[in-house]
Amino acid sequence: MKRRILWITRTAVLLALLLGAQFATRSLGQLVTGSCVNTILAVAALTCGLWSAAAIALLSPWLAFLLGIGPQLVPIVPMICVGNVLYVLLLWLLAGKGCLSLWRGIAALLAASCAKALGLYLLVVQLLCHVLTLSDKQIANFTAMFSWAQLVTALLGGALALAISPILSRALHRQRP
Repeated sequence: MKRRILWITRTAVLLALLLGAQFATRSLGQLVTGSCVNTILAVAALTCGLWSAAAIALLSPWLAFLLGIGPQLVPIVPMICVGNVLYVLLLWLLAGKGCLSLWRGIAALLAASCAKALGLYLLVVQLLCHVLTLSDKQIANFTAMFSWAQLVTALLGGALALAISPILSRALHRQRP
């Protein structure tokens, strides 16, 4: 029971932090906001585990959409969920919880970032932009948002998470007297 409450609390705090970061940085552009989002997703995967990270990865795009923070086109939201889940899944699988090896963490970050960027590019730019009736301007915007920018923000956010996760992991798992 105590573990479940702890899991729910940590997941809720990280989800709230992610939404707050999105809201606070939305005027600063995709580079800043996306990097903040990916930092929190990666921290969740590296310190709290797969299920916490997956819950945040799935819920945050929908909540951002409902709050008017993310792209306001419903079919894109599930695609963002898929990209987020790819990111946290590969980080968790390849780096492991509380990643102690720098090289393993870097390799995991590269794989996860490339998978997220490629997945979003294929799903949004190559699939949705051809299936949905969009203007040329919308297609250009989505192509810019869901191509190289996803790779950059995933790498930046993940690098920051790799730097702070060992400290957070030790703090979270410290035995209390």
